[in-house]
Amino acid sequence: MTRFSLVLGFSLSILGWCSAHAEEQVFRPEAGKFPPLEMAHAYRGELVFVDHANRRGSIRVQGAGTYFRNAPHPFALLPYGVVRYHGAPADLRDIPLGTVLHVRAFLPPDPKISAVPVLPIDNRQKNAGYSGAGTAPAENHVLLLEDEPSRCLREGKVWKLKEVELQNKEGMIVASLGPKAGDDEKATEEKMTFDAATRIWRGRECLGVEDLVAEGAWPAAGKKALDDKPVLLGITWKPTPGGVFTRFHISDIWLDDSAIERAARNQTAVHKAFMRSRWLPAWIDAVEYGKFGRAKVTATLFGGMDASLYADFKKDAGVFMNASENTLKHAGGAYGPAHMASKGVILDVVKTTQEPPLGSSGIQIRFETDLIIEGIRPGRVVRVRPTSWPQVDLPREEYLGDGTFSHEDRFPTPAIFPKY
Repeated sequence: MTRFSLVLGFSLSILGWCSAHAEEQVFRPEAGKFPPLEMAHAYRGELVFVDHANRRGSIRVQGAGTYFRNAPHPFALLPYGVVRYHGAPADLRDIPLGTVLHVRAFLPPDPKISAVPVLPIDNRQKNAGYSGAGTAPAENHVLLLEDEPSRCLREGKVWKLKEVELQNKEGMIVASLGPKAGDDEKATEEKMTFDAATRIWRGRECLGVEDLVAEGAWPAAGKKALDDKPVLLGITWKPTPGGVFTRFHISDIWLDDSAIERAARNQTAVHKAFMRSRWLPAWIDAVEYGKFGRAKVTATLFGGMDASLYADFKKDAGVFMNASENTLKHAGGAYGPAHMASKGVILDVVKTTQEPPLGSSGIQIRFETDLIIEGIRPGRVVRVRPTSWPQVDLPREEYLGDGTFSHEDRFPTPAIFPKY
């Protein structure tokens, strides 16, 4: 064998080793660790399907191709995944279909129990015909799901309205997205449609296009410069005539800070009431086993909730803790989630002094129970509530059966419907 052959063979073997180990080098979240947001893959698209009970849905992902041809792309929320709507905490059920959302997502932590299809790691690089590349990323387990105003508020950005063109209460707006304060040389400009259904919020008012026309702020017909008016926008997608395949639509315009703050307060109230009936999610950090079923349990509460919910977890307060599945479905809820839950008293509440990673509240609780249940083990996901919150029964689709359930029970089947 020649020296060239030896070198070539060695080079090919190295390339083969690199290819074989490429999957190992790709970031994948680990159990018991909150993944860093900066490692997530980012994309945006229209929400087209929601399975709220299983914390999953589908998004028509924006790509370089013809948008209407893009097939809905399934996603699942991580147990600690955060949803934001109108700048406030939200559940999937709160977001209207058609809303354009920004996604930060990872590969499935454990492909064997993924609630959505597991795709090849390089799937976002593949070209899907007229849709182009990037419309079906393998990163479909979501850490952060947020609408346009939520993203702008988090990143300190605003839309600046440059020009409006109006005819018969509908038309086009040219706007640029950039930082709220400072240099906006890198601001991106976009042309979007609006119509008579577009809601325009100012303080406590909900206006329509005709109101701005009557005030003289917008023309009855034709074009008008808007002088970089800073606003927040709610963005959706709808079929557009004229052979334009990727043009988004404005559902809402918030003209001032008080308007979006009011929207955020309303959404926060909706989410707080929802979480008090469903219990806060957490995972188990440690369990110290005692005798005859006694145990001391340390758990980290997941993030993304209103601060007042966390404030109800106090030292010496009573709590219930129940096992759950990674979709946050309660286990054994046929007689109410408290029926099989472990009950005890909080021994300590510890809050981190540093900024917690997204998905974590930065709050650990430690409580003692006299009857530990099987589902409360290190690394497992649980639901927990103070005894001061209401004790209610959950609808059938939001809990798993007792004893005989499997991971496949996270998918709805005809069994959830009554027998006629």
